[in-house]
Amino acid sequence: MSLAQPPGAEDPVEILGTIGIVPVVVIDDPAKAAPLAKALLAGGIGAAEVTLRTSAALTAVEIMAGIPGFLAGVGTVLDPGQVAQAADAGARFAVSPGFDPEIVEACQSRALPVLPGVLTATEVQRVRRAGLTVCKFFPAEAAGGLRMLSALAAPFPEIRFVPTGGIGPANASGYLDAPFVHAIGGTWLVARELIAAARWDRIRALTAEAAAIAASRRTSAQ
Repeated sequence: MSLAQPPGAEDPVEILGTIGIVPVVVIDDPAKAAPLAKALLAGGIGAAEVTLRTSAALTAVEIMAGIPGFLAGVGTVLDPGQVAQAADAGARFAVSPGFDPEIVEACQSRALPVLPGVLTATEVQRVRRAGLTVCKFFPAEAAGGLRMLSALAAPFPEIRFVPTGGIGPANASGYLDAPFVHAIGGTWLVARELIAAARWDRIRALTAEAAAIAASRRTSAQ
């Protein structure tokens, strides 16, 4: 089953929820962007969060955004000024490691969906007051994993989370089975060294495995 963007789905955050697993990419060479997006699509996942940790990131987003059926977003947004750059590059969503009201406001002013990071109930309350219903939980495993997230989510039944950090094939299903989890973020299927070595077959295989995990979760939830 392919988890690329479903026909007619327009809300980027809803698309991420449908896909279930969001590859978190660190890319050093923009020439790798197109084959990476195509490998992900071939494996069944038509989206990626490209972290703004390298000078190649925005160019990579622009290239990926031009691939039909692919949803390109940015991650590690640390400054409001990066929001305009990301939106101009074609990013369809933005992810920040923490809650910064100025970043949220900048994204909302550009109609760019944003997933701010949270780790405490106070931060979730700020997310809620900002009018958002989906946020990132980071760093997931280091902060106590699913047990911590379950406790954090309990007072906020309308909020959904995208846990990221320390998630891989061994624990992905547990997170995806939780009703308060919108999607999960992961680097294991797009490891930096695999991208650098142009291991597109390996990335496609890992993506297919991840897509199968997410598909089984969607099937069991129906």
